[in-house]
Amino acid sequence: MIWAGFLFGLLGSFHCVGMCGPIAMALPFGGSSGWRYYAGRLLYNGGRLATYTLLGALAGAFGATLQMAGLQQVVSVVSGLLILLLLVLPAALKGKASNMLGTDKLMLWVRQKLGYFFGQNNLGALFMVGLLNGLLPCGFVYIALAGAISAPGVPGAMLYMLLFGLGTFPLMFLVSLSGKFISLKLRRSFNRAVPYVGMALAVLFIMRGLNLGIPYVSPKIAHTAHHTTEITCCTKPK
Repeated sequence: MIWAGFLFGLLGSFHCVGMCGPIAMALPFGGSSGWRYYAGRLLYNGGRLATYTLLGALAGAFGATLQMAGLQQVVSVVSGLLILLLLVLPAALKGKASNMLGTDKLMLWVRQKLGYFFGQNNLGALFMVGLLNGLLPCGFVYIALAGAISAPGVPGAMLYMLLFGLGTFPLMFLVSLSGKFISLKLRRSFNRAVPYVGMALAVLFIMRGLNLGIPYVSPKIAHTAHHTTEITCCTKPK
């Protein structure tokens, strides 16, 4: 399930191009050329990955609290349902939820800081742009975080989100270098595919939590009297 994060990021990375591509293509040159130019683009994408990993820690801490209560299967099913909810929830309701949670103020601060670092002429500023870019509202990232909740503990959730970011890395790095070569029509085509990829991921998490005994997809989980968990999908018969 950890590698599902990488596959989701890889298959849905064209969504990142549509949403964050303009930022990647507008990264300041700062008069740099050669290795400094490429290093700046790597640092920008590294900043995005760092933010995703930190957000994974938060999701993992929440999921670990539930898993400690012996709710591994429930967490997996709820994660799948959250993904489905994020896919079908109208944008207007998402906006209202953002206002209720006060995240609109946070986003205003993020945008102000983005403007500041865009005006700086150094490599560190490009890393900060990537860090802040990872905080911008994105349903694609929210879906990934919903999946990270059911990862095995905080380290597992951090690894899940890091792999998710690595999945988006190749295309976003290319866009930061030569984004104009990727047509708008192609980006829109892949954007339309993102909900279907998300639904497949949601079904995978729900099946995993249903304890169906399907090897690698929905392993049989047995709880012992000492509240330990034994996964029997891959054990060899005696």
